[in-house]
Amino acid sequence: MNQLDGLRRQLNRAGVADVHIDKGSRAAYSSDASLYRVVPRAVVMPRSLDDVIATLTVAGATGVPITARGAGTSVAGNAVGPGIVLDFSRHLNRVLEIDPERRLAKVQPGVVQAQLQAAVAPYGLRFGPDPSTSTRCTIGGMIGNDACGSRSLGYGRTSDNVPGLELLTGTGQLLRTWTDGAEGFDSGRTRLRGLIDRNLAAIRTELGTFGRQISGYALQHALPENGFDLSRVLVGSEGTLGIVTEATVRLVRAPDHRVLVALGYENIVDAAADTPPVLQHGPTACEGLDSRIVDVLRERRGASAVPDLPQGKAWLFVELCGEDSVERARRLIKDVAAIDARIVTAPGEISVLWRIREDGAGLAGRAPSGEPAWAGWEDAAVPPARLASYLREFDELVDDFGFTSMPFGHFGEGCVHVRLDFPLAAEGGTHVFRDFLEQAAALVARHGGSLSGEHGDGRARSELLPHLYSARLIELFAAVKQIFDPDGLLNPGVLVQPDKIDASLRVPSAKAPRTQLALAYANDNGDFSRVVHRCTGVGKCRSVAQGAGVVMCPSYAATRNEKDSTRGRARLLQELVNSELVNGWADPALHDALDLCLSCKGCASDCPTGIDMASYKSEVLHQTYRRRLRPRTHYSLGWLPRWARLASHVPRLANRLTSLRGVRPLALWLAGVDRRRSIPRFAEQTLRAWFGKAEVRPGGKPVVVFVDSFTDHFTPEVGKDLIRVLEQAGFTPTITAPTVCCGLPWISTGQLDAAKRILGRSVGTLAAAARKGIPIVGIEPSCTAVLRHDAVELLDSEEARAVAASVKTLGELLTEHTDWTPPRLDGVRVVAQPHCHHHAVMGWDTDERLLVSSGASVQRLGGCCGLAGNFGAESGHYNVSVAVAEQQLLPAVADATYDAVLADGFSCRTQLADLTEQRGLHLAQLLAGHLGQNGRSGRRGEKSGHDPKDLRTNDC
Repeated sequence: MNQLDGLRRQLNRAGVADVHIDKGSRAAYSSDASLYRVVPRAVVMPRSLDDVIATLTVAGATGVPITARGAGTSVAGNAVGPGIVLDFSRHLNRVLEIDPERRLAKVQPGVVQAQLQAAVAPYGLRFGPDPSTSTRCTIGGMIGNDACGSRSLGYGRTSDNVPGLELLTGTGQLLRTWTDGAEGFDSGRTRLRGLIDRNLAAIRTELGTFGRQISGYALQHALPENGFDLSRVLVGSEGTLGIVTEATVRLVRAPDHRVLVALGYENIVDAAADTPPVLQHGPTACEGLDSRIVDVLRERRGASAVPDLPQGKAWLFVELCGEDSVERARRLIKDVAAIDARIVTAPGEISVLWRIREDGAGLAGRAPSGEPAWAGWEDAAVPPARLASYLREFDELVDDFGFTSMPFGHFGEGCVHVRLDFPLAAEGGTHVFRDFLEQAAALVARHGGSLSGEHGDGRARSELLPHLYSARLIELFAAVKQIFDPDGLLNPGVLVQPDKIDASLRVPSAKAPRTQLALAYANDNGDFSRVVHRCTGVGKCRSVAQGAGVVMCPSYAATRNEKDSTRGRARLLQELVNSELVNGWADPALHDALDLCLSCKGCASDCPTGIDMASYKSEVLHQTYRRRLRPRTHYSLGWLPRWARLASHVPRLANRLTSLRGVRPLALWLAGVDRRRSIPRFAEQTLRAWFGKAEVRPGGKPVVVFVDSFTDHFTPEVGKDLIRVLEQAGFTPTITAPTVCCGLPWISTGQLDAAKRILGRSVGTLAAAARKGIPIVGIEPSCTAVLRHDAVELLDSEEARAVAASVKTLGELLTEHTDWTPPRLDGVRVVAQPHCHHHAVMGWDTDERLLVSSGASVQRLGGCCGLAGNFGAESGHYNVSVAVAEQQLLPAVADATYDAVLADGFSCRTQLADLTEQRGLHLAQLLAGHLGQNGRSGRRGEKSGHDPKDLRTNDC
């Protein structure tokens, strides 16, 4: 640590302030989206060009290498390094200038591609290259890898769209380039011209042979006939020749008309064989995939996640643009050999279909065998005319090794993405990994292809370049590197003097903890190492353009710190299993990374690889504090149902005491709750007490209402309205006893032994109804989600699975009850904040369809409310909780163009009450308020708990 402290002091003295050498930061940046783990000495987040220059100066003086990084979405290991990692995404992330007339924009390297698109969209423009990681990848990273994306047929690669660069060479010289010239580094440019002139034949015959030849340096752009375009030479050099500090990018006109043609085939080889005739029709995109990925999507997210596809087991998605695109689509269908086809013109359906392809990298993280699938041979490319034969031989090679795969990719340019179930954790697995890559590289070379068609060579493929190129060209690459970076400071181990492809692999170093785990992790055979290595690093949790229906990752959206992303936390957990940077469950670095995790479960559904950080956080808390003194919030908020039951005997006294000026702050402090939070008022009559005195309407279909502690003790009016709606729909409800509890507060605070006991009793009671086929409807989404998901993970029993299958949300139950007509909500404008657990476990689409079919206009928010159960209440979390709410919820309710704010979650409604003047409604309240409009009365002739004409009142 002394050496690290010394490096930090040198950087600080040079004027660089944002320097991190702590274990958590180094762990979070030790990997990207690749298989490789290289722990840096320091992480620097530069705020200016001066910071970058100063960092490079210190690196040169100390001999510490430097690696530039954007979002860390590289699958080849080109965004990790052993020295200083420069993270440009934190501060140098602005669009500096837009010139709509010349269709140019000047940007800093940390600008996320989606942010650039949003900035230029008002001018009808866009940046052409669009990788599937566009919501988080940075322009600097795209320049490093020469990123392409699905629409490179129409818009080209990044190198086709960057006319100018500002960068620092390894010697610290500032070089500015543009299409027809350059400024600075005069001697270096002269030496480079000499090298090119002496190697014309090798460059002309070996480089630039087809559109997706990314491997190596793009020296063909320095040929005399290509105008010695230094910008295009430097794009794709993976940070080994210079550090980009600013870029001028070319923009294109966004198309007014766009259609998607979906073509179906018997298999993926047939789809590949049909690519050349498709290209004759001038598509902007031609993407291939097969049933292996589609089946995973249906399994993970339900059949409704996949729109109707043409018949077949493999598909091409072909995009055509222009006013005549529909007619061109018809002509295309006639010219190809597809067994079935669809022309899709609806933008919403087009987006859903593209999302299948965009999530491919994450969905492919689990191989058809059920084993983890890894990058390593991720994006090889061959000329499109050779694609079918390459795929056929590649499948044979995969079979020979006993692997399984789910290939997909940019078939229009011959680029294939694939992840494979390499036996990395097995004895001798790294040797098998190397043997396969060597043979795969030879196969690509035989087909005239490129090891990389999109992501660069990095640590994954640089050692294999001699399979493609002559010894003379390999020597030329080294000579070019010597001109720009004579001391080898920039991204060492990549392209020139490469690291071994089987060195620094992350997975073989991992070992499962010997501790008895509390959760089952059935999908990973109970192996915690496999659990945490589900995170492949694709970085969707870092997305800055999360829309409706996306929650992950609210803490990163608020802080923009890598350690606060789902991926960052997964990296700390991976360090836990190898015990190098994180030593045991109680390590402060691990707890620091998990501290701002809201346990929202958004990642459980939104992460393509299925990370469930809420469960992992519970496991860590359980292992850390088992049989030990816990933080006081674990006894206050974590035992909330117990305290609520006690207070329910004297609710008026409890309310009076907690409202006293002297008692309230003391009570909050003792509970570990932020003083700016309100204390919910206890209901003077609980829901169970009300139901016990009420007349039961017999004759309907039986249903069990799961009464949670929040509804019972704080908001019984929600439960009353739910029961009214159920009775009006033809059900006869019964309610659960006080002893039936989901144990959610115990789960979220990691008191899993107690949670198992509580849930075991509850599931045992509810199983009787489940066995009879009686549905169990939840009121509070988080508690409903426990019964649907967490109970199975905790108990791992047939009873738990039976109960999970019987548990419904109100929306699901009413939708399945097809002989019931919902009340009309015509003209009602609803802003909906789905509870995070509802979104993640049950899905909110059913509720949305119910509301829309009833005539409501629904604005569905993404993100999280920010309170998230215990999280926002705990001291130290208030500011982040508010920052999360400010992402979507608060701006939406500040608008006056709605009639109701729908928030089924108690925490969501509490957050609204704490931060706004608005009142949130449960779905049951919204429906109950309109029952009379159907000519039917409410339960026992009582009026609903609120006036439907006054949905925005602030009354409690």
